[in-house]
Amino acid sequence: MNNRYCSYCGETVPKARWDLGIHVCMLCGEEIAQLQRASWCVAPMHKSSYMLITDPTLLVGLNNKGGLVK
Repeated sequence: MNNRYCSYCGETVPKARWDLGIHVCMLCGEEIAQLQRASWCVAPMHKSSYMLITDPTLLVGLNNKGGLVK
């Protein structure tokens, strides 16, 4: 018996999606992704490119050319 139901809302998950190891429906997957992305920040580095910051403690002292550096 192959029950393919979303682990959050209980809706049926398509077989192709289930076979990839994704056990949530599209709507719940999008909601989970939005919550995850809400904690991200993109910060410009001095004389460099941009960096994806996922840990807020990395932002302390990032701008070492002015202001408080810890």
